[in-house]
Amino acid sequence: MNGANEYDLLHWIPALPLAAAVIHGLCLGLWRQPLPRIATIALSCGATGLAFVLSFFALLALTELPAGSRVLQEGLFTWIGAGPFSAEVAFLLDPLSAVMILIVSGVGFLIHVYSIGYMDADAREDKGFQRFFAYLNLFTFSMLVLVLADNLLLMFLGWEGVGLCSYLLIGFWYSDEWNAYCGSKAFIVNRIGDFGFLVGMFLLFWALQDVGSGSVAFLELQTAFPLIADQMVQLPGWLGGAQWKLATLIGLCFFLGAAGKSAQLPLYVWLPDAMAGPTPVSALIHAATMVTAGVYLICRMSFLYAAAPGASAVIAWVGALTALFAAVVAIAQTDIKKVLAYSTVSQLGYMFLAAGCGAYGAAIWHLTTHAWFKALLFLAAGSVILAVHHEQDIDKMGGLHRFLVWTRLTFLAGVLAIAGAPYFSGFFSKDEILLSVHLADHVPGHAALYWIALFTAGLTAFYMFRLYFRIFFGESRMTRDQQGSIQESPRTVTIPLIVLAILAVAGGVVFGPSEAFIPIEDANSFGNFVAPVLATVHHEVERSLEWQLAAVATLVAFLGAALAYGLYVVRPAYPAKIRRLLGGVFRLVEGRFWIDELYDRILVQPLVKLSDRVLYRGLDARLLDDMVIGGTARGIRAAAADMLKFAQSGLVQGYLFLMLVGTLAIIGYLAF
Repeated sequence: MNGANEYDLLHWIPALPLAAAVIHGLCLGLWRQPLPRIATIALSCGATGLAFVLSFFALLALTELPAGSRVLQEGLFTWIGAGPFSAEVAFLLDPLSAVMILIVSGVGFLIHVYSIGYMDADAREDKGFQRFFAYLNLFTFSMLVLVLADNLLLMFLGWEGVGLCSYLLIGFWYSDEWNAYCGSKAFIVNRIGDFGFLVGMFLLFWALQDVGSGSVAFLELQTAFPLIADQMVQLPGWLGGAQWKLATLIGLCFFLGAAGKSAQLPLYVWLPDAMAGPTPVSALIHAATMVTAGVYLICRMSFLYAAAPGASAVIAWVGALTALFAAVVAIAQTDIKKVLAYSTVSQLGYMFLAAGCGAYGAAIWHLTTHAWFKALLFLAAGSVILAVHHEQDIDKMGGLHRFLVWTRLTFLAGVLAIAGAPYFSGFFSKDEILLSVHLADHVPGHAALYWIALFTAGLTAFYMFRLYFRIFFGESRMTRDQQGSIQESPRTVTIPLIVLAILAVAGGVVFGPSEAFIPIEDANSFGNFVAPVLATVHHEVERSLEWQLAAVATLVAFLGAALAYGLYVVRPAYPAKIRRLLGGVFRLVEGRFWIDELYDRILVQPLVKLSDRVLYRGLDARLLDDMVIGGTARGIRAAAADMLKFAQSGLVQGYLFLMLVGTLAIIGYLAF
């Protein structure tokens, strides 16, 4: 396999969660007998935990190789073979996929453990507890296939798998019509992006096949891509007929797929509504893993985007505008999970901004730190929701610091990390992105992009500290009966919070991406590890510039946090006055700019009417059912009633005569 090092344990990393999901499925679907709760926990958590252990050993095996040739592969069998084309079921481990499998399996294991306590009260007749863990294991398998895939086709299989599991988990409480709707919405919106992924894959294979190097394997794609890097293609007339660089067209198609999966403008609308699912789902799928699949795709295809500056510029601008838009919307939300959902959209925008500016290492670094602190924030939010009996409106909370000590401390660690407090994990990754954007003079409007990103950082600090203060400080807005029943969550909930809080606090220092802040030679351990896999734009940076930009970003974050403290702790009456003063502007932001309503008006309702009045009533009911099927039936019935029935006279003599004629006709045919 391209001379790469063989490693025959890679397939066990996704196989273990798959085996657990299959066992759960057989118990619930075939035997109709659920496993004991302790067996369900041991099977699901054990499979994911073992996958993490194997991922760690695979990482150790990878680091033993020379820095320039850290690639491990395992081929299982040929999936599709057609002439010169073949797609293998094969797995590829390099520094990029090694980081991803550690995130998926490590954070996934903590969320599995957390789910034990969170889902403990779900004892419905449909065996919801085991079903939930079956879906979690199936999702973990799909995500591991996505990031370990040796080729685009196998990656797309995992891509579709996580989409299916997202639908199942968002709509887990399917008896609630809203939950079922949100699951369907996520599934449908993602299909729009998946269309772009497929078109990009077909175009790339077609172009390489045309020059005699058709393949979908990543290593072969990277080797052969220079053959088509400068190729031009003419768009069809209905698209303007202009000539485009083929790499740009393919890059935009892949970005459409990434925008759907990673909730970028205009395909972000599914992710806030996905908060209808249980909180562990929000943490696993919509914070740490699935929504980062689009970022992973762009970084995996960085060799393509390095040759497509137009597509990269689009990615950078869409990422920046998404980050700003979602941060503005988050300011006015009162649902604790909706605030975190829009925060996720915003932080994903940051990652795309970095990737669009060629800083793929910074994008993956922020993906990693985001997995720590955003999973922490979602899980801590779930602990709050459990404590207040599944209330999610922060206007009905307040004063919880007296009751939820561990939850408050870990939540604060996540808030400080996402706000970019010095030496917390988010500080390093966000600083790296801001520095990369500041230096990206090859991207049109990079100065404006920098100021957008900096302003968004201030907004992030503001709305996250607003969330923290509204939940834990100020006067309690709950009844005395509610306050009397509040207690800290069980250990299965708090222990994962503590582990993630440690990573959010210290992870940036351990893997510090800049020698300017860690006075150790070659401190950029994370960047150096993933650099050989990624196409990067190298800039010589003075240490003083790094300090200056970091100081500005820290000051902006401090101002955002201070404003939140002043409005929601020192002067808690001011926000209501500001709301009345802003009037329609605030309602516009609070209503999320009514984008969902706009989509419903101009897209959903016309399509529903078209489907009902034309496709269903016109084509299906009238043409097919009534005219084709019904008409055929009526014609046969009429022929039988008006013609064929006269052939059945009931006279034996007539039947004998017809038999004689038929026999003579057959004999005559055979004779002559």
